[in-house]
Amino acid sequence: MSEKKLDAELRTSDFGTRGSRRLLRSGRIPAVVYGKGEPLHISVDARTFNYNRKGYGESTLITLDVKGEKSHEVFVKTYQEDLLRNVIHHIDFYEITRGQAVRTHVRIELTGTPAGVREGGVLDQVIHEVEIECLPKDLPEVLTLDVSALGMNESLKLADIKLSEGVKINDVLDATVATVKPVKVEVEAPAATADDAAVTTTEASTETK
Repeated sequence: MSEKKLDAELRTSDFGTRGSRRLLRSGRIPAVVYGKGEPLHISVDARTFNYNRKGYGESTLITLDVKGEKSHEVFVKTYQEDLLRNVIHHIDFYEITRGQAVRTHVRIELTGTPAGVREGGVLDQVIHEVEIECLPKDLPEVLTLDVSALGMNESLKLADIKLSEGVKINDVLDATVATVKPVKVEVEAPAATADDAAVTTTEASTETK
């Protein structure tokens, strides 16, 4: 389980689209904390969040220090992003309770080089993340699956992922995570020969008459 800290400030006024725009122009991102009671409206520093956002996944617990408030243990549930401008407009945090199971999505990372790839095949990862359920203290940052023994036309499923005690996958365990397939070879059409061209010309002349 990975844990980080993030400072935040309460939002008590200036809500709505215009208020959010003003907040963004000031270098802060509007956000909401869900999970316990009424939603908590806050803002976080845009530069700090953007610098660390690769590490702010659903499997990363964050101690959210809200100025003038108590701290909250949360993870990033989702955020709205302008991909063209690379600007985050809004963040949804989900607050957890110690000792109470949470459901969240965790990335699946493949390790090793499959035997089938060494034989000329191609590794295809079908599922990249999966929903799990566990206590916050058992929350893994990533799930790993060793594909070293995977041969040509073989596959590994969610059931093949080794889980730590207390972690459960909330999905069909028979679903394929990774497979090795043979490389598809495209057969090119043979180039037209001079004889072929002559036949085509003759046929065209016959049709014209």
